[in-house]
Amino acid sequence: MTRRTGVWLWRWRRNPLRRTSDVVEAWILLVAWVLAVVGGVLAGVLTAGAMQRAADRVRAETHPVPAVVTQEAARGGIRPVSSSLGWGTVRWTDADGSARTGRTRVPVSATPGAHVTVWTNGQGTLVPPPASRADIAFQTTLGGLWAGSTAVGVVFGGAKLARTRLDRRRFAQWDEEWARVDTPWGWKTG
Repeated sequence: MTRRTGVWLWRWRRNPLRRTSDVVEAWILLVAWVLAVVGGVLAGVLTAGAMQRAADRVRAETHPVPAVVTQEAARGGIRPVSSSLGWGTVRWTDADGSARTGRTRVPVSATPGAHVTVWTNGQGTLVPPPASRADIAFQTTLGGLWAGSTAVGVVFGGAKLARTRLDRRRFAQWDEEWARVDTPWGWKTG
């Protein structure tokens, strides 16, 4: 049984048919693979970390506050949230003791006077509830994968563009060489 030795490394081996453009192409491929692996992992980790920090900041800035429904949720309104939630008006007491009123999502079954929990930020403004830990983990993982994949795509796209330009240059050189070879014999191949 014969073993094929390094056919996939043909650009690196010395042979009389190897051109400078073959060596340049080999270096382009090597650098592209290294940049794709390192850049993809780095972009993914940095993006996931940034998303995690942003989600942690949002979780730290939002607080649950008890509130009272003052106007029941609109059923069949313009913007239904889901089948069990609707937009209703609530009243709550802010951290400084002042009474506040605003519209937020409340259960459709909540009647005026019902007690609900709403979420506020540091300024006392109503905000959506923060994402759960599982949702945050999913979003950061997905964001990291998208960023890593994008980085890999950009690197390989650049390598493909460089190889395409290199191929055009190589084809032009071959045309020149054929023109030199054919002319002394008096033939024209094209």
